[in-house]
Amino acid sequence: MATMPEELKHESQDALTGLGDLSQLRRTVGAWCAEWPDSSGPCPIHAMLISLGRIDTVNVAFGETVVDGALVEIAQRIRHFAADELESDAWMAVRISGGNFLLATRADCSRERWQWLAEALADALAAPIAHPENGGSLRLWPRIALMRTGENDDVDSMLDRLSEVTARMRLSHGRRIEWSSGIVASAARSNIQLEADLLAAIDRDEIEILFQPQYSLVDDRIIGAEALARWHHPIVGRIGAGSLFQIAERADHVAHLSRHIAKRALEAAIEWPEHLRLSINITPADLAVDNFAIDFARLAERVGFPLSRVTLEIIEQVLLADLDRVSRVLQQLKVLDVRIALDDFGAGFCNFRYLKVLPIDCIKLDRSMVEGVLDDERDRAVFRAIMGMAKALDLRVLVEGIETEKQRNFVAAEDCEYYQGFLRAQPMPAHQMLNLAMR
Repeated sequence: MATMPEELKHESQDALTGLGDLSQLRRTVGAWCAEWPDSSGPCPIHAMLISLGRIDTVNVAFGETVVDGALVEIAQRIRHFAADELESDAWMAVRISGGNFLLATRADCSRERWQWLAEALADALAAPIAHPENGGSLRLWPRIALMRTGENDDVDSMLDRLSEVTARMRLSHGRRIEWSSGIVASAARSNIQLEADLLAAIDRDEIEILFQPQYSLVDDRIIGAEALARWHHPIVGRIGAGSLFQIAERADHVAHLSRHIAKRALEAAIEWPEHLRLSINITPADLAVDNFAIDFARLAERVGFPLSRVTLEIIEQVLLADLDRVSRVLQQLKVLDVRIALDDFGAGFCNFRYLKVLPIDCIKLDRSMVEGVLDDERDRAVFRAIMGMAKALDLRVLVEGIETEKQRNFVAAEDCEYYQGFLRAQPMPAHQMLNLAMR
């Protein structure tokens, strides 16, 4: 779902990050409330104010350019998290000022789920950020203030209440999550409980595999799909793939979860027509294993799905730990006829050296790369520069997040090959994907 009503989407935004700004927040919340039926009670709006620590320290140590890049990366993580976890609800992400961001949603969300979402987002934001100059990384530490708006709350009172909580948290050096009531809520489930729940869910085959169809920009025919994982937890609700892997990482079961998802996806795709490809995301834990390529090939062989129809997607964070090892494993996969795609290209820092030294076949342009191209000449210039680079390196280009015909027509005119997004289809369960594939 879009971050805001379509008619408000491009009216104003933060120049650095591309998120919304305060005026847009006021208009969007006003529209949410105006659309909400009176018979359903007060409009259910939840908000969290995210305040990043160590911004000043990073500024002194690395300079303003690095800080700006880090803020862009943080904005992308917030956007991706919300798109993953709040996809069925209206939501909006805003940069308030400096290292302060706000995420709001109109959703009938329990206090326990909103608490858990804040914990999961804090984990995602605290992960290392690639340093564009020295190849290292830096970290920013988030504090998050939470609230559910009351009947008499407007945007200004919402910001006042959340800011008071943030100031109190900063002075107390206490927990990183706190509610505007002043009462620190206990987590819906402790990390240890969630880790145990996840292992049980894998054993009981309760991790749902959805498929995001992918289309040709030449004739709109379906060319394959990306496998996505979801977990419907009985207490905290739906958990998207990013948070799912965070839980698995704490339990040291990322490889177990990744293998389970790959197996389920391959088993579902075995019934697809032979011209359709299956895209599967792989993790740093996968590529840290020297024999990953052979193990994956054996898994595909047992299932009966040809490796020549598999695309494995990697993100930049996969490449941070050990580029030489990653390169060796990817080369092994290439020998086995697997295609490699670099996912979320254009989100945060991207080291273009990866495109030279790694056997990459395709880049997947992040949804943020198309959000402003219809209205901003600079965004179009950046998009066209990336396309020129891709053509020079003989890379195929798939564009994510296509939501309108105008976006689709633009990327088609720029000679992109493929796209995926809500314009044609939302992520769907295996049986629906099979029906779509067989048409």
